[in-house]
Amino acid sequence: VFAYDYCFWSMDETEKEKYAGKSYTMMGSGDQPGLIPRLCSALFERTKEEQQEGESFTVEVSYMEIYNEKVRDLLDPKG
Repeated sequence: VFAYDYCFWSMDETEKEKYAGKSYTMMGSGDQPGLIPRLCSALFERTKEEQQEGESFTVEVSYMEIYNEKVRDLLDPKG
């Protein structure tokens, strides 16, 4: 059993430009994907490469926001 845990921390005080700041760094744009889309692509590509008969992969994701000392799960529809 192999497990990988990753945490990305991104923060900024202001977004002065359209293509700057944490949102753009994390998500990017259609022609320039950010950290999250590139990480997901690489992760699922690796599961395809490493998959052998009789094995399976489980992927779990959390997407959290901390704002004004409150933690919010961005994948929870109730937010």
